[in-house]
Amino acid sequence: MKPPNAVHKISVLTAAWLQSLLHDLRFSARILRKSPGFAITTLLTLSLGIAAAVAIFGFVDSALIQPLPYPNSSQLVGVFETSPLGSQRMGYSFLNYLDMDRANRVFASTAAYDSPSDFILSDREGVHQVNGVGVTGDFFRILGVTPILGQGFAANSATENLLAAPSTVILSYAAWQTWFNGSPDALGKTVTLNGESYSVIGVLPRSFQFAETGATEFWTTFRLFAEDPCKLSRGCAKFGVIARLKDGVMVREALSDVKAIAAREAKEHPDPDKNRSANVIPFSQVILGDVQPILLTLLCGAGLLLLIAYVNVTGLLLARSENRRREFAVRVSLGAGRGRLMQQFVTEAMVVVAVSSASGLFAAAFAQRLLLKLIPAEMLSYMPYLRGVAWNLHVTVFIAAIVLIAWALLTITPVLRLSFVNLRGGLAAGGRGGTGTVWRNLGARLVVLELVTTMVLLSGAGLLTKGFYELLHVDLGFVPSHVATLSIVSPKSKYATSEQALELQKEVLRQLQNLPGIIAAGTVRDLPLSGVGSTQIGFVGRPNLGINNEVGHQVVSKEYLSVLEARLLKGRYFNQDDNAKAPLVAIINQTLARRYFSDLEPIGKQYFYHGHPSDPNWAGPLPIQIIGVIADIKEYGLDDAAKPVVYSSFDQGADASFSIAVRTSREAGPVLPSMIAAIHKIDPEIVTSDAATMPDIIQNSSAVYWHRASAWLVGISAAFALALSIVGLYGVIAYSVSQRTREIGVRMAMGATPSSVYQLVLKEAGRLTLIGIFVGVPASIAAGTLMRSLLFGVHAWDFLILSAVSIVLITSALLASYIPARRAASVNPVEALRAE
Repeated sequence: MKPPNAVHKISVLTAAWLQSLLHDLRFSARILRKSPGFAITTLLTLSLGIAAAVAIFGFVDSALIQPLPYPNSSQLVGVFETSPLGSQRMGYSFLNYLDMDRANRVFASTAAYDSPSDFILSDREGVHQVNGVGVTGDFFRILGVTPILGQGFAANSATENLLAAPSTVILSYAAWQTWFNGSPDALGKTVTLNGESYSVIGVLPRSFQFAETGATEFWTTFRLFAEDPCKLSRGCAKFGVIARLKDGVMVREALSDVKAIAAREAKEHPDPDKNRSANVIPFSQVILGDVQPILLTLLCGAGLLLLIAYVNVTGLLLARSENRRREFAVRVSLGAGRGRLMQQFVTEAMVVVAVSSASGLFAAAFAQRLLLKLIPAEMLSYMPYLRGVAWNLHVTVFIAAIVLIAWALLTITPVLRLSFVNLRGGLAAGGRGGTGTVWRNLGARLVVLELVTTMVLLSGAGLLTKGFYELLHVDLGFVPSHVATLSIVSPKSKYATSEQALELQKEVLRQLQNLPGIIAAGTVRDLPLSGVGSTQIGFVGRPNLGINNEVGHQVVSKEYLSVLEARLLKGRYFNQDDNAKAPLVAIINQTLARRYFSDLEPIGKQYFYHGHPSDPNWAGPLPIQIIGVIADIKEYGLDDAAKPVVYSSFDQGADASFSIAVRTSREAGPVLPSMIAAIHKIDPEIVTSDAATMPDIIQNSSAVYWHRASAWLVGISAAFALALSIVGLYGVIAYSVSQRTREIGVRMAMGATPSSVYQLVLKEAGRLTLIGIFVGVPASIAAGTLMRSLLFGVHAWDFLILSAVSIVLITSALLASYIPARRAASVNPVEALRAE
C-alpha cells in the first residue's frame, strides 16, 4: 500500500488534470464558436465521410463477412451442371443428380430442390396462390435447420423412390401464422395443394429463409411432382443441388470429383448429356450472385469519399494552424510548453471527432434503414443475409478504426505544424514566414489527391449512369408499351390432359379479346425477362454440332408474337393450321439462325429434340420444321447476351399453367382488373398472379434495379466528393492568397491590373486542377476496368464521360477560385504594405 502522502499527491494530480481537461474542453468549444465556418465545414465533412463508410460497411459485413446462418456454413456448396450455352450454374437433371449422389466421394450428404412454384391452396374459403418448393429428405438436415414445431422430412424420402415418398409438408413460420394462426394444432392437419392432400409435419423457425427460393411458404417432398415427366428425363436440368462437404475436403477436390462423374454420364448418355460438365461453388457465393461486385464497388466509393473527407479536414487544419500561429506564440511567451499546447490539440480533436462521429453514426443508421426500404420486398426475399444488417463486433471495430484515424489526423496535423514553427519568432514576425510556403505546397498536394479521387468517383458514376441509360434503351426485340401481362395456375385435376389445357387457353383468349380496350391476346409459358428452359437439339441430315447443340425453349400461342409486335425476319408466324394433328413446326430467333445457319437458309430445315427412352412422352426423335425467324427477344435478363431460342406452338403442346400478354388501345394498367375478373368467371378455382404491365416488368427487373441503384449511390458519393473537393480547393487558394497579400500589394503598386491578379490566382487553381485531371484519367480508367462487370454497353475509357468529368472539374475549380481571386484583385497596395 502506498503511503498516504503518495495517495494524496496522485489525487491532487488527477484533480488538476481533470480541471485542465475541463478547461481545454471549454476553450475548444469557444474556439469552434469563434470559427463557425471552420467548425461547420469540418463537422459536416467528417460526418458525411463517416456516415457513408459505416452505412455501406454494414451491408458488406452482413453479406460478405458474416458467415451464413447455418452450422459449419463453410462446408456448404452448390453443385451445378454446366451448359454449352455458357451457363456455369445450370440446374441438375434429377436422374443425373441421383447418379451423382450415389457416386460421389466428397459429400457427406446432398439434397435437391425444385424451382419455386405457384401452388393452388384450396380451403373452405376458396383457392389461393401460395409459393411452394419440393425438396428431397436431407435438405433441412444439410442446412442444419430444425423445425421449431414437429419434425423434418424422413431421410432420403425422395431419393430412391419418388412415388414412395410420403405426402408431407413443412410450413414456413409466415405460412403457419397466416393459414393456422400460429396454432400448435397445425401439426397433423391436412392441406390441399394442387389438388393433392398433404399432412403438416413441421414448422420452420421464423428466421429461416432459403435465398435460392425466396419467400417460400410450403416445403413439400418431391411427391408433389412425382408425375412430372421432367424427373425422368436427363435433358431436363431444372433442379438445384446443395451439398455438405466431408470434413477435410476442399472445394477444388469436390469439383474434380463431380467433373469426373459428369464425364462418365456424358459417355453413358451421349444424347442429353453430351458436352455438359459440372461445377461446385461455395454456397455463400451462390446466394450472393451479382450483389458482391455491387457492394464492393459501393464500399470503394464510400472509402474514397471518406478519404476525401480526411484530406479535406487535414487541409483545413493546416490553414487554420497557420492562422493560429500568433495565438500559439502568445501562449508560449506566457509560459505554456509545447506539451500543454499538444494537450489542447488533442482535446480540440476529441470535441470535433465526438460531434462528427455522433452525427455521422446517426446518419448511417438512417441511411441503412432507408436503403433496406428501397429494396423491393420480393427481391429482398432472395437476399435474407441483408436482414442481418446491424452494428455488431465487426462494425464496431470498423467504426473505432475510422474514428481513431480522424482523431489522429486532427491531433497530428497541428502538432506537426507546431514542431516546425519558431513560435517566439512567429510572434515577432506577425505570423508570416518561410514555413507558410511549405505548408501551402502540402495543401496543394492534398487538393490534387482530392481532385484525383473525385475524378475517379465522377467517372465511375458517369459510366454507371451511361450504362443504365443503355440498359433502358436496349433492343428488346418487341414493343413493350401498351402490353399487360398476367400469370395463371389452374388446378391439374381439371386440366390434366393437353386437350383440356388447350381448351382452357382458347377460352381464356376468347374472353380477354372481348374486353374493352384489348386489341389482341396471346399466351406464353415464360414472359420476357424471366428466363426460359433449355433443351438439346439435333438437325436432320446434319452432324451433331457439339458444343452448340443446346438452346432455350419457349412455348407460345399463335397470337403471342404478334401481340408483342416481335419482328419477323423470315418466313411466317404460327397460324390455325399448326395444331396437334399437323406436323410439328417451330420459329427460331436470329441468334440461333446465325449460329446454326450462317451460310444456309433456315426456313424449311428440320431439327429434333434429344430425349430419353425413360421419358413416358418419348416417341423417338420427331422432326420439327422451322417456319420462321424472328429478331432476338430479351427472354433472359436485360443485360444478358442473346442466346439461341426455339419457339414451339402452344397448340402442339399445351399446359394448364401459362402467362398471358395482351395489347391494349390505351394505357395497359387499367385493364388488369377486368382481365382477372374474366379469368375467374371462366373458372373460380384458377389462381391469377403477377399482374403487371410490361413497362413495369422492365422497370422492376433485377438488372434495372441494380444498375439504377449503383448509378444513384455512386453518383451521390461523387456529388459529395465534388463538393468537398471544391471546398478543399477554395481553402488552399484562399490560404495562398492570404499568404501572398504583400506580394500582390507590391504587384499592384507597380502597376499590375486587377485582371492580371485574377489571372495569377486562377492560374494556380488551374494548374492544380490540370494535374488532378492528368493523374485522374488513368486512375479512372483503371477503376472503370475493375468495375466492368457492372457496366453495360460502355467501356471504361469512354471519351465522352472522361471529357465531361474533366470539364466539370475545371468549371468547379474556376468557381471555387473566383472568390479568393476577387479578394486578391481588391487588395489595396498601401494597406497591404502597411500591414506587413
